[in-house]
Amino acid sequence: MSFSLDDLPIRDDLRGLTPYGAPQTRVPVALNVNENTHPIPENVARDIVASIAQAVLEVNRYPDREFTQLRDSLAAYLGHGLTRDNIWAANGSNEVIQQILQAFGGPGRSVLGFPPTYSMHSIIAAGTGSTWVEGARDVDFIISPETAVAEIRRTEPDIVFFCGPNNPTGTPLDLATVEAAYDATDGIVFVDEAYAEFMPVGQPTALTLLEGRPRLIVSRTMSKAFAFAGARVGYLAAHPAVTDALRLVRLPYHLSSLTQAAAIAALSHADEMLAMVGEIATQRDRIVRVLTELGYEPWPTWSNFVLFGGVDDPADVFERLLARGIIVRNLGIPHHLRVSAGTEAETTAFLEALRDIRLSS
Repeated sequence: MSFSLDDLPIRDDLRGLTPYGAPQTRVPVALNVNENTHPIPENVARDIVASIAQAVLEVNRYPDREFTQLRDSLAAYLGHGLTRDNIWAANGSNEVIQQILQAFGGPGRSVLGFPPTYSMHSIIAAGTGSTWVEGARDVDFIISPETAVAEIRRTEPDIVFFCGPNNPTGTPLDLATVEAAYDATDGIVFVDEAYAEFMPVGQPTALTLLEGRPRLIVSRTMSKAFAFAGARVGYLAAHPAVTDALRLVRLPYHLSSLTQAAAIAALSHADEMLAMVGEIATQRDRIVRVLTELGYEPWPTWSNFVLFGGVDDPADVFERLLARGIIVRNLGIPHHLRVSAGTEAETTAFLEALRDIRLSS
């Protein structure tokens, strides 16, 4: 007798949903999930391995439940007068978001988001029993302060989600929009800054708004700029009362000793780890320039990826690139594809392949 997911007594609000997941096809040039494709510097890798090896000697004991040293390291990295009391971390920013929704969302509560945006926001909302409500964007994927306030008044959400720079569009988030949204609601305002390190140098982030705003949460990740996607370390900065709330829902010892050791070691080499950010931004800008020359329509981006339009048949172009060993992301946005900025060689391979496809069409 056949048996499927539909036959299980799964929650009614989860029926019919599709799990998140980009294709995991192994190809020579993988530019589909916004990873940092640069390898970690060898000397940094050696220090990380040594730190993990030391932690293994005590792995028979539970890890520091409060991950105190890691929170100190993250606070020092972020600056802005933050201390460990302002910091929380988990297994990737997705778990950070899940804990936020467990604490402040849930059944009978709603989350306002502004699609197109990071698809896991709505998926995590569903998983926590929170109602996902979609707000409108302005032209060019922007969210003006006026639009944010209007959508908050229309939907009266318990939590407001922003993504800045936005994924999948790369669009900057105006800090005035965050300020206006905060003033327009009594709920939580959450800003996902997974790509903040790729913003123009000196550009202020939502971290500058935390003072005096105890309901504002700003999340970051080590997956992108720190080339740490496989280590799964995400974190947030907020008022200490927020981190107290998250302690109510986190699982005990949710960050392993090995994860903590690896992240602390990586953060001690922050300058070296971030040295590759400028090169990634250079390749990102190169992609924008060449795509424009080829007649495509790349959107302005402050991230490590480029969303580009003007693609007559995204599925066909995706498959033709894949046949050449290059994978990008088909997000289902009509006439658009998204590509991550890779190394110079990876970027060259993508651009040359796309040029050939364009000329042969």
